[in-house]
Amino acid sequence: MSPTSRLTAQALTLAYEDRVVVDGLDLEIPDGRVTVIVGPNACGKSTLLRALGRLLKPRSGTVLLDGAELARLPGRDIARTIGVLPQSPTPPDGITVADLVARGRQPHQKWWQQWSEADERAVAAALEHTGTADLADRPVDELSGGQRQRVWIAMALAQDTELLLLDEPTTYLDIAHQVEVLDLVRRLNHDRRRTVVAVLHDLNQAARYADHLIAMKAGRVVAQGRPADVVTADLVREVFGLTSVVVSDPVTGSPLVVPGIPWQPAAAD
Repeated sequence: MSPTSRLTAQALTLAYEDRVVVDGLDLEIPDGRVTVIVGPNACGKSTLLRALGRLLKPRSGTVLLDGAELARLPGRDIARTIGVLPQSPTPPDGITVADLVARGRQPHQKWWQQWSEADERAVAAALEHTGTADLADRPVDELSGGQRQRVWIAMALAQDTELLLLDEPTTYLDIAHQVEVLDLVRRLNHDRRRTVVAVLHDLNQAARYADHLIAMKAGRVVAQGRPADVVTADLVREVFGLTSVVVSDPVTGSPLVVPGIPWQPAAAD
């Protein structure tokens, strides 16, 4: 494993009861980059992300943070280093944006000092960076999908971690809000040097926003590297079972997957 990778996995096997989802996987997450994990449904990508955030205990193998076994580290120490945004989180009823974002500060608080000026600054900065400061007094359950996702990211940002794990942050959002959220993720990586790992369903969005792409199938890594090196017609066929043509995105130059010939009605006799 590279010494510059703070978060790694070695011989990692993950399972739910008797069903093995990930088997013997080795992985390293590049520091300071946006890594996106893609693959078909039920391939193990969200399960892997949960294990990287210590939300799921490995059956065997290990996840390492700075060379130490994640499972043996104190939970508060992990929460100060790794922020996790699960898929489709649900806010408490009636909670305001400011109160939800403030919950990101809990790992930094002590029993004798529940709130500090540092907490106040961190929450204000998180609201500012995510463009949600004007929503601070609004109930979260009254927000649009895109606004709500930005607020959840603000909470993770207020946690002030150097690694941020996002499980399908664009789920249920329309295309405009998907772009809004992914643009925000890229800005956080660029402006605040956050290492980001995200699970996405959309391969073209993954290729557009990722520095490092990991393609999974049936619990194993099929390919990883720069999107320009990973996303090929052969890879799309192997991982997704889809015939396609890969061209250059006219805006970004990133790989753009165009599916093969669509269904057409049979010609009349």
